[in-house]
Amino acid sequence: MTSAQPITSPQDMPSAHTVLIVDDTPQNLTVLGELLQPFYRVRVANSGERALRVAASEPRPDLILLDVMMPGLDGHEVLRRLRAEPSTAAIPVIFITAMDSAENEEFGLSFGAVDYITKPINPAIVQARIKTQLELKQARDRLARQNEWLEAEVARRMRENLLIQDLSIRALASLAEVRDIETGHHILRTQIYVQLLAKALREHPRFREALAGKRLDMVVKAAPLHDIGKVGIPDAILRKPGRLTSEEFEIMKTHPVIGAEAIHKAVEQVLEGVSEAEREPLDHAFDFLEVAREIALGHHEKWDGSGYPEGLDGDRIPVSARLMALADVFDALMSRRVYKPPMSLDEASAIIVEGRGQHSIRRWSMPFWSDASALPRLRRAMPIPCSIPPTRQHERGPYPDRGLCARRLAGRPVRGAVVARAPG
Repeated sequence: MTSAQPITSPQDMPSAHTVLIVDDTPQNLTVLGELLQPFYRVRVANSGERALRVAASEPRPDLILLDVMMPGLDGHEVLRRLRAEPSTAAIPVIFITAMDSAENEEFGLSFGAVDYITKPINPAIVQARIKTQLELKQARDRLARQNEWLEAEVARRMRENLLIQDLSIRALASLAEVRDIETGHHILRTQIYVQLLAKALREHPRFREALAGKRLDMVVKAAPLHDIGKVGIPDAILRKPGRLTSEEFEIMKTHPVIGAEAIHKAVEQVLEGVSEAEREPLDHAFDFLEVAREIALGHHEKWDGSGYPEGLDGDRIPVSARLMALADVFDALMSRRVYKPPMSLDEASAIIVEGRGQHSIRRWSMPFWSDASALPRLRRAMPIPCSIPPTRQHERGPYPDRGLCARRLAGRPVRGAVVARAPG
């Protein structure tokens, strides 16, 4: 069937389509209604105001046949208002009018109408043009649904990739943690502290640029990699059940450089196999790894320059590393060590606020630590540390029983184990 041939059976058009006819003349509504009713669900409106109400109600029209010359709201104003509403903006509108000049047709199409039919109507032409516009609308709707599906699929795969990335980061970070008998849930806790600090400081003039956009998320996500360099520290030092000698501590102090060099080498190796054209989409990944390298290298630097490995001071220390340094020190104060008991949250916070220990971002984070609401937030954010006595850890070999932590978190007692709970 060609578009010039009349439609003579319902099979020629899908009966599910709804057509709204708008005309202030009852005779015109009757003629068009009788012509279209065998093939479509037909709705009618005898004024512009009623047309707007019908178009916004269910069942929504798939197409509107709109008279131009009407009292009150004319066809042009009705179309303008339809286009202004998101729920009706995509409905195709065909003007039907007795004004048959080229200027009137051009004017009507300029308002956004998809077609222009002059009176008196030719039934075959009306049916053919309706069929064409409904097919076009079907195609647009199908394309829109496909686009929605594709967007949802892309979002799903991005979530999967981010989850895989997070798991990879956490697994990599755990390589260092699993060999250190004192860290417990250190990487989890310090990541939470970094996130809280970063969010509290992101609007501060000194930190706004460093934490803008996706930068804050990258800092938080990279935080677990701060101690990755400990994989290069000998077990005899890393797992020593006591204070380190000065010589051993010098070796321990190399872990920031080891971690930063490992990340730098990883980037270089990837870049060797990537062309210039392929690099641009990977910029975000490289930016993230640069943040991870900054944190790994600088998280033991101190504001007064007494830290290591480079002895940086003040603003020479990257903001990401300063946040990590403070979180790292705070968690060390709160955790049990073979040479000290854990401090309470209030004791550790007091040390931060007083500035002992040259914490590299302490002076700018004082409003956070002094804020009466900040410490309860920190207390709620902290997981229960899992501390297995050093003697029992050695009995269990290089991999402490992680099931102990799970049993504690479930509220079941573990004989001979020490549970350091967050105060409050």
